[in-house]
Amino acid sequence: MKQIVFATHNLNKLAEIQPLIPGGLEVLSLDQIGCVEAIAETATTLEGNAQIKADYIWKYFRQDCFADDTGLEVEALEGAPGVYSARFAGPEGLANANMAKLLNLMQGQASRKARFRTVIALILVGSAYQFEGVVEGKILEEPRGEGGFGYDPIFQPDGSELSFAEMTLEEKNKMSHRARAIAKLCAFLENIIRD
Repeated sequence: MKQIVFATHNLNKLAEIQPLIPGGLEVLSLDQIGCVEAIAETATTLEGNAQIKADYIWKYFRQDCFADDTGLEVEALEGAPGVYSARFAGPEGLANANMAKLLNLMQGQASRKARFRTVIALILVGSAYQFEGVVEGKILEEPRGEGGFGYDPIFQPDGSELSFAEMTLEEKNKMSHRARAIAKLCAFLENIIRD
């Protein structure tokens, strides 16, 4: 079985994408390859941060890999928190603090339109590729649901009455930004696996 590294320590992300990966391909986390470093995300774009992480794994571990970066882009906040979503309320990266800050900034805003965007950087035998997934939606007035992670309790995707945190993993994977980016990645990888 071929192996590919997903450049993350986040077990929630790993669990979310695992069911989407084509058969015949084993996905390994950073911990599983012995990479304990927190790879610094110093770029000012999602594309840049995803590429930094993938480049790091290729440089130091020489393994096929992919990395993602995701941002919540809120129209009324001119696209913020965007690339800074994970640490919006501070370097600790606490989801509840990030949501509280966002909801506070959204008070009195007429537009609650937002979108989640994921960019995946893939390095395969030294060649680099990128894939993007987007889901449009809105910011809720208050958190709803116990599932998911990050901003999921306050994001309701278009076409649903549920927040991401109120959905099952299967429901979320039918429409999420990460699932859409992963679908593009998987379609690409399936061709490679067949060869």
